Amino acid sequence: MNGTPSSALVVGLARSGVAAAELLLREGVAVTVTDLQEEASLRETAARLRAAGATLELGGHRRASFEAAPLVVVSPGVPWDQPDLAAARAAGAEVIGELELFARRAKGEIAAVTGSKGKSTTTAALGAMLGAAFPDVRTGGNLGTAACGLLAGHDERTRFVIEASSFQLEAQSSLRPRVAVFLNLSADHLERHGTLEAYARAKSRIFARQNADDWAVVNADDPQALALSGAGRARVIGFSRGGTEHPSLHGTALFEGGRAVLRVAGRSEALFERARVQLPGEHLHLDLLAAAAAARLLGAPAEAIARAAAAFRGLPDVLEPAGAIGGVRFVNDTKATNVDAVRKSLEAFAAPVVLILGGRPKGGDFRLLRDYARNRGGGARLKAVMAIGEARPQVVAALADVVPVVDCADLRDAVASGLAAAESGDVVLLAPGCASFDMFRDYADRGAKFREAVAWLKQRLQPAEARV
Repeated sequence: MNGTPSSALVVGLARSGVAAAELLLREGVAVTVTDLQEEASLRETAARLRAAGATLELGGHRRASFEAAPLVVVSPGVPWDQPDLAAARAAGAEVIGELELFARRAKGEIAAVTGSKGKSTTTAALGAMLGAAFPDVRTGGNLGTAACGLLAGHDERTRFVIEASSFQLEAQSSLRPRVAVFLNLSADHLERHGTLEAYARAKSRIFARQNADDWAVVNADDPQALALSGAGRARVIGFSRGGTEHPSLHGTALFEGGRAVLRVAGRSEALFERARVQLPGEHLHLDLLAAAAAARLLGAPAEAIARAAAAFRGLPDVLEPAGAIGGVRFVNDTKATNVDAVRKSLEAFAAPVVLILGGRPKGGDFRLLRDYARNRGGGARLKAVMAIGEARPQVVAALADVVPVVDCADLRDAVASGLAAAESGDVVLLAPGCASFDMFRDYADRGAKFREAVAWLKQRLQPAEARV
């Protein structure tokens, strides 16, 4: 069903569900929206959709609504194998994700970004680079505005930059990015996908509809990501810390002599000067390299890319300074939601780190952090760990024999205990390696609460220690 149905059911009232419902309502579709939350928790959103003409079914799902709808649009947070969705399919409904709804309507070129770590930074940087070159560039998806919310007033000249999560990709079949960026692959969201193989299959759907005229920008230092790109038909550009080349590649993006360079078809072109980049950490520089390669393949001039790269200051919640107390720096990397992301965060610092770790587990192995406690293999020395959330027992079991681990009651306790464990010159780093939903509304709420806890502690310790 690629046309406009007479009626549709939208499942889940987070950003994506609201955007999908509003898009369908504008098209004249009779929309019913359903969510497990009660109306009291969704008051503003419920009033907005009801005023737009939607029918609301809140506080639980009604199986009959799933079985009666010709089209069911699913928010990313709703499991793809949820029983009501199975009932809808059995009754003949077409069940799609919100990203699929977007893909069927988008007229302009699409760049899509996925990976286990770095999606948001890369998406925002790519949007900025294209925005420096073209008049109508719209950035969103898993980041910021939901994909369907980007469509109003667009035309064939619009360029879309979409951050795509595994949850979104598994529920789409029409997305055809002109450039698909695949940053890396490590264990993440196993609580939903079950296995790394299933997670990888969901991610690889970013390449499924591409053809030989399209491009894939893929981490050439990540064998799994590179192998997944090989199943697609797009031309593959490998970006690499060390300039890794491979027979299957159509080109390479790398750092050479202090510059980001793109090599394609025997031609080498400088894209930006690394010395002008304002972001900390090797992994963020690689995100910029991938974004720059994608922007150039989409037609942005190298001059515009260089200008945008120099001006780009990164995103909130990604290695974000959160204050200092007594010479101890506090850094917010709440978007480091898997263990591999925590490792990359630690590698961004030369100073010893007191790490705030934990939350709702996602299937990662905290034992992979043991070498940082032993100060092996580069990156910061892990001096102590403040364990929070549901993962506290797993953190203790994985790390307590190699580094001091403090079992903390909440994030404020972790901030205070982290300062107590640190010395002047150290870093207290929130890089939780877990989902946020055991204690917070989302990762951004966790980051905000971290900043608030640092400010609270600083105020409490004034005037002496805090005025640094």
